[in-house]
Amino acid sequence: MSVFGIGIDVVEVARIESSMAEFGERFAERVFTAGERSYCESQKRPAIHYAARFAAKEAVAKAFGTGIGGELGWLDMEVLRKSSGEPELRLSGRGAELATRHRVARVMISLTHAEHYAAANAVALTGGDDKLEDDRRQT
Repeated sequence: MSVFGIGIDVVEVARIESSMAEFGERFAERVFTAGERSYCESQKRPAIHYAARFAAKEAVAKAFGTGIGGELGWLDMEVLRKSSGEPELRLSGRGAELATRHRVARVMISLTHAEHYAAANAVALTGGDDKLEDDRRQT
């Protein structure tokens, strides 16, 4: 696999709390999928988890080099959790089309959060590399 792009983003949790207080469900429904909202709302401090997902989406947009807008929308990306707790990204709609167009096979993400900040990074990977796969099988 080859790196197509990388992205990073940091979000102040207070900024997300403020948007949630001011715009409520309108903000949440515009930026987060139903699954993301359900997960965040089930947590003790939902805003921290919303902030981490917001940062992840910004990081993914940077990895693609598009920003959020015409080619990639908020709801074209969904941050999920594997049973291990590891975050993973699902692309749909314009996000899936963008990945196909650029031959991006996988987008890896990492999230972190603390009391006041949340951060994420994303790495968009293209195609497959037989040598890399062979190396992994031998270890």
